[in-house]
Amino acid sequence: MGNVNQWVLIKRFAEITGYSENAIRHKVKNGTWMEGRIWRKAPDGRIFVNVVEFERWVESETHTIAF
Repeated sequence: MGNVNQWVLIKRFAEITGYSENAIRHKVKNGTWMEGRIWRKAPDGRIFVNVVEFERWVESETHTIAF
């Protein structure tokens, strides 16, 4: 069984990481974070973020930088 807190709603993800909810939604919308890996839409339409994959993204050598 996987980590119970691996997938969290945007509000909880914002609390964990310090990103604003708007910043999270922007990264989802503009493709900075890969759908299916860092985020996914649940059957009810709510967006969940994968904390483990987010940490891998943070630690990766290749970051998507938007100015």
